[in-house]
Amino acid sequence: MIDFLLSFWEKNNAAIFENGGKILSSAIILFIGFLISKGLKKLVKRSTCGKFQIDKTVSTILGHIIGYGIFIICFIMILNIFGFNTTSLLALLGAAGIAVGLALKDTLGNIASGISLLILGSYKVGEFIEFGSFNGTVKEINLFNTILETPDGVYISAPNSSIWGSPIKNFTRNGKRRMEIPIRLSYSDSIDKVFSVLNTIVKEETRILSDPQHQIIIQSMQDSHVNIIIRAWAMNQDFWDIYWFQMRNIKQKLEDTGFKIPLPQSVVCVRQDSNLLPPDSKSGTLSR
Repeated sequence: MIDFLLSFWEKNNAAIFENGGKILSSAIILFIGFLISKGLKKLVKRSTCGKFQIDKTVSTILGHIIGYGIFIICFIMILNIFGFNTTSLLALLGAAGIAVGLALKDTLGNIASGISLLILGSYKVGEFIEFGSFNGTVKEINLFNTILETPDGVYISAPNSSIWGSPIKNFTRNGKRRMEIPIRLSYSDSIDKVFSVLNTIVKEETRILSDPQHQIIIQSMQDSHVNIIIRAWAMNQDFWDIYWFQMRNIKQKLEDTGFKIPLPQSVVCVRQDSNLLPPDSKSGTLSR
């Protein structure tokens, strides 16, 4: 047995040293790649709470992309060490990638749109958005779709490509919104007195912001009434509570002050043309 091993060593020691060196080099490459991947993943993870404030979903995706990318680079380097022709392999992978891309273009489009939306930060979880004919609170953002919940509790799953291709309204992002409360005023009422009452109502509402300043303007003059609008700013969390309360409060205060909210009305004038009356009616006698 010992003679066999000695004979095998004498014949193959050069190949053993060569392949052993290759294996050792491969192990070193994998170890270094592991350390680089781990370090970059930690760096991306820290960026979620650091200066750049990257979204957690984005950091997770970037972490996976970095890990797979470094593994592929290490694998190609190891193949080069063992003498494989990586040029043809890269060409084959490129052709396979094109074929897969054409077959999954819609899915890849959703992934690309999801990554773009996450990186740009057009909306985040918890924000209320509107795109196309849909609106709701964002519950989840992933690579393929975005999950929304409408104000009446309806579940919406929207492909990211449909959101990316539409203008997005984000009602939460700025922190405050302007409300518009419409009021009808009769032509017989005093504009100055109505404006005074409305200004008092707005000033009594402490949840309305003083900056920007509220506005009370005449929007239009209709056939039977004047349209007035109150424009006031409020924080997002107070917006609808103020709007619903003031709609009732303004009506009550105006009625208590003596103003009446006019209803739509039309004046009809009836003209009697003598030429259209029966012949007997013109003489003042009735036909029997």
